[in-house]
Amino acid sequence: MIAKLTGRLDSVAEGSAVVDVSGVGYLVLCSGRTLAGLGAPGEAVSLVIETHVREDHINLYGFGEDQERDWFRALMSVQGVGAKVALAILSVSEAAMLAGAIAAQDHVPLTVANGVGPKLAKRIVLELKDKAPTLALGSTPTAMASTSQLDDSGPARDAVSALVNLGYQRTDAFTAVSAAATHLAENAAVEDLIKGGLVELGR
Repeated sequence: MIAKLTGRLDSVAEGSAVVDVSGVGYLVLCSGRTLAGLGAPGEAVSLVIETHVREDHINLYGFGEDQERDWFRALMSVQGVGAKVALAILSVSEAAMLAGAIAAQDHVPLTVANGVGPKLAKRIVLELKDKAPTLALGSTPTAMASTSQLDDSGPARDAVSALVNLGYQRTDAFTAVSAAATHLAENAAVEDLIKGGLVELGR
């Protein structure tokens, strides 16, 4: 089982790269974001690897960091999401955006990825809701810390809805209200959360 590859970048193609490790070239499938960060051929690279072994092939999936690999695994746990779709999502969504969208239960940002329609996007945000806080550690603490608060607090939910009605995206509204809530009393009124959210959105 290969868990990590460190060597030199041999070449890059659409959706993949070849990493030369002591004269052996490994074909690694990667998201667009990972490929964009590899640099030029000949440069040193190090990738975290997820190895998938099947009867007819062995595929290596490469990631720039552990957190991206963890999101890949989480996405793959959702019915209807294969490796290709998971990489497509990671190509257009960094970990922070994914965490925020799932915490806000906002499926729309995920539909930007190739192969992800509204139905699948809704399933992803629903099924990963409980996993997202753990995956988001170190990336979006403000947004994720308030997930339970929005679940349990009528004022917070109402504040998010009010900002959405004003034209803001749900994920942005969620993040703004989450940030505002950390500076306000636990039983803050809807009006205060809305005002605080607008301040955060204006930063």
